Amino acid sequence: MKTKVLIVDDSAFMRRVIKQMVETDHEIEVVGTARDGMEGVEMALSLRPDVITMDLEMPRMDGLQATEVLMEKAPTPIIMLSSLTKEGAKATFEALDKGAADYISKNLVTSGFDLMKIQDELIGKIKAVTRKTNRLTGLKVFKKPEPLVVHKKSFATQKIGFVAIGASTGGPRAIQEVLSHLPGDLTTPFLVAVHMPKAFTGAFAERLNDLCKLSVKEAENGDKITPGHVFLTPGGVQTRVKRRGLTDFYIDISNDPANSIYKPSVDVAMTSVAECYPGRALGVILTGMGHDGREGMRLIREKGGKTMAQNEETCTVYGMPKAVVDAGLADKIVPLDKIAAEIVNTI
Repeated sequence: MKTKVLIVDDSAFMRRVIKQMVETDHEIEVVGTARDGMEGVEMALSLRPDVITMDLEMPRMDGLQATEVLMEKAPTPIIMLSSLTKEGAKATFEALDKGAADYISKNLVTSGFDLMKIQDELIGKIKAVTRKTNRLTGLKVFKKPEPLVVHKKSFATQKIGFVAIGASTGGPRAIQEVLSHLPGDLTTPFLVAVHMPKAFTGAFAERLNDLCKLSVKEAENGDKITPGHVFLTPGGVQTRVKRRGLTDFYIDISNDPANSIYKPSVDVAMTSVAECYPGRALGVILTGMGHDGREGMRLIREKGGKTMAQNEETCTVYGMPKAVVDAGLADKIVPLDKIAAEIVNTI
């Protein structure tokens, strides 16, 4: 049975391009196209698609309003199409809060290579959220954090000196869920690597800083690693933790390796943490497609650190955590809503 997709966009050109892209996959069928959010809601209620692609800026009813209505009347996996601007990023994160499953850049007309890459990404995300339909995590609206329940120590280990977190598809919601539940008195620093465009990471860091008790910022070259601070890797470059002397740690940002598939790469970030904090690093891998982060988690573990992976049931896409689990590299496999507590228990 084919995956039924509804396209909601006020641009006839975009509706045509998206339809052509997704229907290159024989397992996907576009069952309708809508010109605005109001028409999109009506068509979704009558056609009952498996997935909806939703533009943000539309007349009569925009993508945010339509997402909110659909989550109330007919919860459906929604992939937002976002412009690569700070305003587009903020609106996208708001849509994820309202229940959207994921997002993709709308800046499609750049080059043939980019178009092919976006086509593969969109098809991959449609298939991923379709497989997730019967698990409600991807359709839940984000709620304010509840008090953290901390149990007795789960790991017998020396003190953790650094936490590295990696994620991809479904990552923004998962990272927000984890970080917003952490207490503000932690002294351990964090590095969070998520596959996200350059225009989005700054806005995401600002959003997390507003929601979290810990201080969150987009990492900048030369930033000193300070206790209890969370550094979010910027998009389009590679971020590493480096050391001067015995106790002086800092952020190093470069374009090396330039040919990396992912910028930022979770493997690059986690490997640097493993090398700087041997035996004292905690690696946490969250939802995402592919296997980026597996080798970084391997090195953290080989050097005596601890590792944790999100469980399949709560992942939007069980790809990156699966790669870690299948390789035998996860000390713990934890549901998303328990990860914050397990981090606290470990450090």
